[in-house]
Amino acid sequence: MTDKLNKTDEQWRQELDEDTYQVTRQKGTESPFSGRYNKHNEAGTYVCACCGQPLFESDAKFNSGSGWPSFWQPADKDRVAEHIDDSHGMRRVEVTCSRCDAHLGHVFEDGPEPTGLRYCINSVSLGFKDMK
Repeated sequence: MTDKLNKTDEQWRQELDEDTYQVTRQKGTESPFSGRYNKHNEAGTYVCACCGQPLFESDAKFNSGSGWPSFWQPADKDRVAEHIDDSHGMRRVEVTCSRCDAHLGHVFEDGPEPTGLRYCINSVSLGFKDMK
């Protein structure tokens, strides 16, 4: 799934629930420890809640203690885009879906080996497809 998906703000508002819209389209953040995938440990693939593009595999998920699902790498580097985020008085690297530009979360350089990265992702930005 690599074709760019372009929809109007009104189309996204009609398709997404309020929480998903707020986080993915308005760059919001869900409360820590509140997301359905924070302590989720099933085998499968985490996909974009907006367009269904596969983003992260369960074998790259780890418990960071941050309160959000965390991954040490995306399923494919081309499936996520990274942007400098200078909001809230700090510099971070925002992570978005490369297909539909949904805000997913941020990536930090304090993760485990082998990458040393922590993709800190909002649960509401994700869907899940189990391996069954």
